[in-house]
Amino acid sequence: MEREQFSSRLGFLLITAGCAIGLGNVWRFPYITGMYGGAIFVLVYVGFLLFVGLPILTMELAVGRASRRSLGTSFEVLTPGSRWRFNKYWMILGNYVLMAFYSLVTGWMLYYMIKVGSGGIGQNVDQGTAGGVFNGLLAAPGAQFICAFTVTALSFAVCAFGLRRGVERITKPMMLLLFALLFFLAARSVTLDGFAEGMTYYLKPSFENMQSEGILTAISAAMGQAFFTLGLGVGSIQIFGSYMSRDYTLGYEAVTLTALDTTVAFLSGCVIFPACFTYGVEPGQGPGLIFVTLVSVFSHMENGAFWGGLFFLFMLFAAVSTLIAVFENIIAISMEVFGISRLKAVFTNLAVVVTLGLPCLLGYNVLADVHPLGGSSTILDTYDFVLSQNILPFGTTCYILYVTLKRGWGFDNYLSEVNQGRGFKIPRAAIGYYRVVLPLVILALFVQGYIGVFGK
Repeated sequence: MEREQFSSRLGFLLITAGCAIGLGNVWRFPYITGMYGGAIFVLVYVGFLLFVGLPILTMELAVGRASRRSLGTSFEVLTPGSRWRFNKYWMILGNYVLMAFYSLVTGWMLYYMIKVGSGGIGQNVDQGTAGGVFNGLLAAPGAQFICAFTVTALSFAVCAFGLRRGVERITKPMMLLLFALLFFLAARSVTLDGFAEGMTYYLKPSFENMQSEGILTAISAAMGQAFFTLGLGVGSIQIFGSYMSRDYTLGYEAVTLTALDTTVAFLSGCVIFPACFTYGVEPGQGPGLIFVTLVSVFSHMENGAFWGGLFFLFMLFAAVSTLIAVFENIIAISMEVFGISRLKAVFTNLAVVVTLGLPCLLGYNVLADVHPLGGSSTILDTYDFVLSQNILPFGTTCYILYVTLKRGWGFDNYLSEVNQGRGFKIPRAAIGYYRVVLPLVILALFVQGYIGVFGK
């Protein structure tokens, strides 16, 4: 059976970008940029993105496009009989771990889009009150389950119709609307009284900020953000490589994808900081930035329900695009490994993802006394730690070694695939950089991640 392909290059770019573009672009990148030196930090981040993230991105795409398979059988197709196929199992597990907690957070976006957009938050709400609303949601397992199940079921339903009739037909216009909303909100920020002050905090080059927080800490933050923002290491990008054409080189396509991802992260800060400084609210990061800080900001705005509703619609699109992309990967893996129909794969995996997500949901209420990582850590934090600090680094290392070692797929085969089509070519001289530098960077991230969790 011939492999289904995207109907257009735009479809590939938007859907693959949708997989990479997620909540971290909005609730982490702007904050750490302002904290670690503004424009200086952005330059360091872009450097890591181009020299670390982009090469690994081309590897996933190359394995997908060359094999025309998902992570489920790609190693078997490219290197029959090799032991590389055993690595797929824990990488596949990473997809389920990610979706278990990401679907819950996406459900929060749906809840807030409805609550803020309908005016249910009220006017002139301070951060303490906004925090109380968020804590109230976390304490309500029923409301969380309804929202998480809704976004999960709808995203799987999109995948049930296949690549073109489902994933591409829904995700492409959704991503176009996401960018339209983001540009609209960013343009609107120019009219706010705190625009200049907010942008100064956000982007003004500041060696002082970088030094006060620690130069190595700032570099580590830039490296980590560049590495994790593309969602590499679990085959969720590879699956779309298996659907793409060979019209353009993978280096060219990877640059375009990273540019789209960075644009969303950059413009998110242009939306957030002018609003915070206009209404005198201290910016933060993580869920607190979205569900506490910005909710308070929108409540002080004229027509705040409208602007808040639009913002959470943008956030919902960013999160759902990732759900659909990773679900498509999970479904393709299930179909290839078990030889089942797409519809059966959809229903089976819907049940699995919902079940795996229950501990995360209950970790904020019924199981609130369970702290797997010690301190005040939640079950969701543990899922995130298993994925971000373990599976993703090992997954990307697996791709690097598979591509560069003669016992793997081999660098010549990689170059043959990655350089097909129009666009710039990756030279063979890069093999030393791929073999030595990239694994060392990932090792540094792995060590830094464990220090961050257990070294406090």
